[in-house]
Amino acid sequence: MAIIRGCNLPEDLYYYAEKHLWLKPLGGNLFRVGLTPIGGKLAGGKLNAVTVRAKNIGAEVQQGKSVATLESSKYVGPVPAPITGIVKRGNEKLAADPNLVITDPYGEGWVVEIEATRWEEEKAALLTGPEGLAEYEKKLEAAGISCG
Repeated sequence: MAIIRGCNLPEDLYYYAEKHLWLKPLGGNLFRVGLTPIGGKLAGGKLNAVTVRAKNIGAEVQQGKSVATLESSKYVGPVPAPITGIVKRGNEKLAADPNLVITDPYGEGWVVEIEATRWEEEKAALLTGPEGLAEYEKKLEAAGISCG
């Protein structure tokens, strides 16, 4: 794991940096999606609810369109799809403990699993590896964002 501006960001994931989301390949075209620690911090640091849109399960969602909603005392907003694909399932554990998104972002705190339908076209816009994390760091610096 790389520590960038006080934030844990694994090099082996893909990042949709504009919305502070990560994607983890699960095999084939299936990806697990969650919030980076930065996304959790910007949402207020303590979540009241994370709701996966039931109508999206089994449906194709376009990149940038909402697949879930985050709610904290400071923020209510969408979790956009970082890639176009079919939403296969949401994380049921978040109903009982929405803060898993913050306390265990890369483990039990994932939000949805998506089967990519335009992966080859869309992956170039995602950041990954040391070069991708260096680019993400530049974006965080420019915005004055850190996890510390």
